[in-house]
Amino acid sequence: MQQNIAEENSFYKLRTIVLTAIISLTYLLLSSVLVGFKTDQLILLLIFNSLFYISSETRKFILGFSIFIVYWILFDYMKAFPNYLFNHVHLEDLYQLEKKLFGIHLNGLLLTPNEYWKLNTSHFLDVITGFFYLMWVPVPLAFATYLFFKNRTQFVYFSLTFVWVNLLGFVIYYAFPAAPPWYVQEHGFKFIPGTIGNTAGLSRFDHYFNIHLFQGIYTKGSNVFAAMPSLHSAYPIIVFYYGIKNKLGLVNLFFVVVMLGIWFAAVYNSHHYILDVLAGIMCSIVAIVTLNLFFGIKVFKFWFHRFLRSII
Repeated sequence: MQQNIAEENSFYKLRTIVLTAIISLTYLLLSSVLVGFKTDQLILLLIFNSLFYISSETRKFILGFSIFIVYWILFDYMKAFPNYLFNHVHLEDLYQLEKKLFGIHLNGLLLTPNEYWKLNTSHFLDVITGFFYLMWVPVPLAFATYLFFKNRTQFVYFSLTFVWVNLLGFVIYYAFPAAPPWYVQEHGFKFIPGTIGNTAGLSRFDHYFNIHLFQGIYTKGSNVFAAMPSLHSAYPIIVFYYGIKNKLGLVNLFFVVVMLGIWFAAVYNSHHYILDVLAGIMCSIVAIVTLNLFFGIKVFKFWFHRFLRSII
């Protein structure tokens, strides 16, 4: 009885309560200043604080997934610092290079793959590519949840790799701002700062089902001029890599299908050039290789094991 009371007192330490309150209020305040207040922020705090205080197991769960929360917050804050303020936006050069390397001849014209597929759509491809493009978040998160309960060491490896590939991608976004194919289709080679996100070919998915799913997603996008690398194309590689490491058998076949489907969907729906997809693939490979090297560094291993102990 006394032991249970001691554990409960330890779980609800005043210092912990004050610290989580300060972090929550700081996040709300900073978010209001940088990107404006949104109900999403309250929902995130409600989920975090609820899971943090329900039980020791839910606390470990939300602490483990705090890696993904940090990614989401950083991505959201990018709206406050548009990359086109820091470097020249690449428009025509990417378009011409895509056409030169991967151009398709049709009726005497040389088209980019995006332009070709825009002229050759079908309801089947509209629907299937829409479903594939919806998987870029649920599949990594579902896989991370599986690893959390199955192998927490591998969960931390996977989570750190996921965040690391995003950080690499964010650096490239600011070093090399790039317009997506749909932007050139809509606005030509004229740079228009503050352009709102566009569903592009994914609007056909919305129209087919008479919904506004992708419209709702892309109107909240952080930056239109962040098409290279395609992180949509990077995530499934990381999932597949850790799927192999964890010997998931036939599940890895599903991961391959999702990976190929997302790559095709990105091009088919004019959200990315093939060049963007290839850059995303390279980004994921670099992230995996470099993080494996980091795991061999003594200081990194110390913080890794310290974090691991907090969620075991």
